[in-house]
Amino acid sequence: MGKSGKKDTDSGKESKAKGSKKKLKARVKELEARLDAPKGPLVSPLAPDFPDLPAIDGVRFATAKAGVKYKDRTDVMLVEIEAGASVVGMFTRSATRSGAVLDCQSKLKSRDASGGWAILVNSGNANAFTGAAGTESVAAVCKGVSQALGLPASRVLTASTGVIGQPLPHDRIVDVLPDMAGRLDPNGMAGAAEAIMTTDTFPKGAARTVEIDGTAVRIAGIAKGSGMIAPDMATMLAYVFTDAKVSERTLQSMVRDITSRTFNAVTVDSDTSTSDSLIVAATGKADHAEIASARTAAGHAFKTALHEVMHDLALQLVMDGEGATKLLEVRVTGAANGPDARRVASAIANSPLVKTAVAGEDPNWGRVVMAVGKSGAKAERDRLTIRFGEITVAEEGQVARTYTEEAGVSYMKRDRITLSVDLGLGDAEDTMWTCDLTYRYIEINADYRS
Repeated sequence: MGKSGKKDTDSGKESKAKGSKKKLKARVKELEARLDAPKGPLVSPLAPDFPDLPAIDGVRFATAKAGVKYKDRTDVMLVEIEAGASVVGMFTRSATRSGAVLDCQSKLKSRDASGGWAILVNSGNANAFTGAAGTESVAAVCKGVSQALGLPASRVLTASTGVIGQPLPHDRIVDVLPDMAGRLDPNGMAGAAEAIMTTDTFPKGAARTVEIDGTAVRIAGIAKGSGMIAPDMATMLAYVFTDAKVSERTLQSMVRDITSRTFNAVTVDSDTSTSDSLIVAATGKADHAEIASARTAAGHAFKTALHEVMHDLALQLVMDGEGATKLLEVRVTGAANGPDARRVASAIANSPLVKTAVAGEDPNWGRVVMAVGKSGAKAERDRLTIRFGEITVAEEGQVARTYTEEAGVSYMKRDRITLSVDLGLGDAEDTMWTCDLTYRYIEINADYRS
């Protein structure tokens, strides 16, 4: 009987071993297939339909194929903004920010000329960490735009996105500017969204209409970004235009506040770009009294609509996170103070272990506990509550009595997931958005310069 039992046990072990080998072989084949697959951009499964973007009175667009890096695709966008507009910006706080960012910051601060504005953006080359040559390239492009549009060079804002550390072949951009100036079109915003893409798998746009003093005010924006996305401000470029009449000081205050809750609340991989730029232009063409404060009814209505556009664009960055298959919202409540709430949200949203668990549809709440603990924020184990959606997963220092693994696994199969943490220490809260971390992220970034 003992011998028979041993045989059964050995047979069971052999069967398990064979099963494990089969699974391993199948896994190897799957990985090999992934490596052999085309490395070109596959459209994110989270991609929304591109919206109809209204023309904004006082703004015109043009695009061109300059061949900065890419072949047979538009890679330069030019925007002309008529005189009288309020133009403000927010930029990366990277210590190694690009020459274009430094130039924009200087021009928006000094505003040493009057008249209209122009924006020139190229994709394929970031013109960052290129020393004196980078500064010369910015100056050459600004001069080219100035001559093409008849604007002072001090009213030309530029941005570059793509590979860092390579000189920008600015002559290719300058050569196409006269032709672009002749093709400026108020209905060209959708084409501009495509021209600024790098590893993006879909163009990003958003629009809202809000009524102010009985007048329909339009707001529309475009953005690019897919990887190197983290607060401060994300590799993100965003351009938002409105025909609203808003004072420059009020617009800057609104944009600064909204940015903290939108573009500075998303992360794909915790890496902050050298080139992040957000420009918002209000042309003042709409027929309503100037908005001089966000505290008025008109100011509140406009700011709410502007927030919706910026929030929409920010989420699209995460939805197009390199290799993303799931959108993850991280809500933190009950923190002792605001900075602690952001620390916890950031620790969870940036954790590779949390993000890979989401990719694998594994409700591994222990990784959330880990992220809270490492965040540096004040936290007490027995006051902590963790939820996946409406499912209470952990509370009072242990797994919740009502929680089942089946419920957790089922919830994680969704493509939009909300992960909530209540610290039980105060009233402060914060929210961040991220995506899962998949094999595709490695494929894209391993071959980025190839």
